[in-house]
Amino acid sequence: MIGFKHSIRALNNRNYRLLFTGESVSLIGTWMTHIATGWLVYRMTNSIWLLGLVGFLNQLPVFLVASIGGVLADRWDRRRTLLVTQALAMIHAFLMAGLALTGVITIGQILVLSVFQGLAKALDMPVRQSFLPEIIANREDLPNAIGLNSTTINTARLVGPSIAGILIAVAGEGICFLLDGISYIAAIVTLLAIKVNPTESKRERHHILRELKEGLIYTFGFVPIRSILLLLALVSLVGVPYTVLMPVFAREILHGGPNTLGFLMGAAGVGALSAALYLVSRRTAHGLEKTIMLAATMLGIGLVALSFSRVLWVSLVFMLLAGFGTIAQAVSSNMVIQMLVDDDKRGRVMSFHTMAFMGMTPFGSLLAGGLASKLGVPGTLCIGGVCCILGALLFGSRLTSLRQMIYPIYAKKGMVPDVGSGVETIT
Repeated sequence: MIGFKHSIRALNNRNYRLLFTGESVSLIGTWMTHIATGWLVYRMTNSIWLLGLVGFLNQLPVFLVASIGGVLADRWDRRRTLLVTQALAMIHAFLMAGLALTGVITIGQILVLSVFQGLAKALDMPVRQSFLPEIIANREDLPNAIGLNSTTINTARLVGPSIAGILIAVAGEGICFLLDGISYIAAIVTLLAIKVNPTESKRERHHILRELKEGLIYTFGFVPIRSILLLLALVSLVGVPYTVLMPVFAREILHGGPNTLGFLMGAAGVGALSAALYLVSRRTAHGLEKTIMLAATMLGIGLVALSFSRVLWVSLVFMLLAGFGTIAQAVSSNMVIQMLVDDDKRGRVMSFHTMAFMGMTPFGSLLAGGLASKLGVPGTLCIGGVCCILGALLFGSRLTSLRQMIYPIYAKKGMVPDVGSGVETIT
């Protein structure tokens, strides 16, 4: 019982409980829309390339705009900004629902609305991540809150695709979009209920491009953060886009339908949720550097093995492995960076984390779609998996030196025993 209470300790905070509740509902709808959009595009066009293009256009704004969102996250009221981004996401879902349910939806409309959704996401993600420390009174609970957030996302990743697969088979894609739109009401209501004392930043404000440059130098001038982000970007480019290919894998390789797709994504969700629960159970972020390496390796092995599978239950096992590796690496990276970064630059640093994790995905989606149309889905999965393994091995070769730079900062913040004099800071 003590262990369980420790694993959910961040929920003792009222504001975080509200945020957690709203996200738990809205993210299920988000995953339903993700699955429904992919299935709708492939059903309408039978084009792997267009399937990749939709994913590319949806994630491209994250790469292009997230850094600006990080600057704004360090300037604007974060709760109010999240209310705006959630309202925009709700509008996207209702527009998709209206077009799909009336039967007038076209691939052009889907492409435009994918860009619209991506813009809202590009602003939302760095603001949301930098908002967490603002509502967590005890900073020691921050890694737990990050882990619980991942649990929420991956519970939704498990539940949402499963529901979507059934609803698509019974009623079509439109109902998934409609339920997604309704789910955002919960997110907006809980955000309105959160009470945060407004704080004025004491730092001098400069032109937005100057502040962006400062964040860039701060982020990539420190070797551990730079190394973590580069590995995350590589995995997001060649590994994470496997999800874009799953509609094709389900129909062409496993000869299934929407239910098969739901099972595959659900298995990845089980793996992702297991990773999140493991991370929630940890007491600190100390030692997660090795987890980052092992998780990237696990994702790579899962993708290589999946490329050779032609049986559903075997594929589910490897999807579980890939889901675990994806989330374990991304969330561990988030935890380590959040504990290293200075508060006044948190929004900008987390925007680069968003760019590395989500911003590289559109290029990966486009690359995966192009490679799959030439080499086939299995070949594309295998190449991506091998690249993930090689990147993890390179990161692992520098693990000792990275820890020597990270440990003094943890000691300065009281996370580990003090190492004495010579404590190193990020400059």
